[in-house]
Amino acid sequence: MAMKQMEPTIVMIGGMSFYITPFPAFKAANISGELASVLAPLLGSLFPLVGAMKEDGKSVMDMDIDSIDADKAAEAVMNCPLISGDKLEALMRKLLLGGHIVAEITNDDGESEAQRLDMDLANELFCGEIQEMFVLCFHVIKLNFKGFFKKFAGLSGKQKPAAGAEEETKAEPKAKKQRTIL
Repeated sequence: MAMKQMEPTIVMIGGMSFYITPFPAFKAANISGELASVLAPLLGSLFPLVGAMKEDGKSVMDMDIDSIDADKAAEAVMNCPLISGDKLEALMRKLLLGGHIVAEITNDDGESEAQRLDMDLANELFCGEIQEMFVLCFHVIKLNFKGFFKKFAGLSGKQKPAAGAEEETKAEPKAKKQRTIL
């Protein structure tokens, strides 16, 4: 059996490679509540930028992040009154600084070396480029919470009918027919 926690996903952001390994299951469960409380208003403010969601059952995490205008996205996030900066920062620290991300950086000698992402390295890499930090968070979330975001599909207004709702409407004529017989 392959060890899922040991298999890194490689993403390129801002010309740098990041190697992301998945969270352990209980850490992901712990983060999921905080993630939902921060992302619900955030996704609500970003949906107009994404355009109409596809109706083929894909989640929000299937969108092409490169197709979103970063300046407009940052403006939408900053203008969302329901997002607490403190909560967002705490969540981003949990997502990025847990020791599960390795950045491939170029040292002073011009050689590539791998370094675990910690607070000092994150501050250096993302100084003046915080949109890249958000993109890295997106990839961490996408890796760890794949099915989680199907729950947020209702925010776009394209929510599917509840399971069984269709069955109820089919059952109504039968019930009326039975009442008239009785």
